[in-house]
Amino acid sequence: MGTLRTRSLEKIEHRMEGLDENSVRYRVLQSVKNFKVSWMDLGQALYAVWKDKLYRDWGYLTFDAYTSKEIGIRKDTAVKLLKSYYFLEKEEPQYLQKDFNDVSQGAAVPSYEAINALRLAKNKKEIGEEDYAALKKNVFEKGRDVRDIKKDITALIRQREELDPAEAREKRRASTVRRIISTLKTLKNEVQTSKLLPVNTIKEISSLIDRLEAEVGRKE
Repeated sequence: MGTLRTRSLEKIEHRMEGLDENSVRYRVLQSVKNFKVSWMDLGQALYAVWKDKLYRDWGYLTFDAYTSKEIGIRKDTAVKLLKSYYFLEKEEPQYLQKDFNDVSQGAAVPSYEAINALRLAKNKKEIGEEDYAALKKNVFEKGRDVRDIKKDITALIRQREELDPAEAREKRRASTVRRIISTLKTLKNEVQTSKLLPVNTIKEISSLIDRLEAEVGRKE
């Protein structure tokens, strides 16, 4: 997200006025102000707000409305913050014990984008344990930028494809079939709603979807 604009900070400070400094609501707003130093504090606070649905107590119907209107963070950014923090809590809890409150240490904190990229890499079949360990070192110890991490991931995937072209072809085939399935499901919903095709034809589309899903499932 980068540094928040001055106008956004003024709005946040205005909302902080009159709030209990020990309240979760105040802490979230304070964490937004300190976001440049450590996004992890904000991620932790937002995770608590999302998990316990505290935003409802503050007059917001949805978490998206809360993050957008109260703290000025877009939905995709809030989701990345939540997932990145939870990833650290689950996979690297010892890292969360470090003290990053000192502004001078801000540069040592990996960005949430880099952590999110690492999180996604861990779930990729093409990334082995050794490769993941190297990526993790680049994020936590070397502080590589998210763009560099994504380049590293792409290079590792390409390397894997070169070593096992048959597996790469099978993966592309499965990906294509999944796109076809998605298109067929959309088409089926449209024709059912508009009643453009006979019932028997819709049943045939459903049957084809089932066969394709079974085929993909057998290959995985």
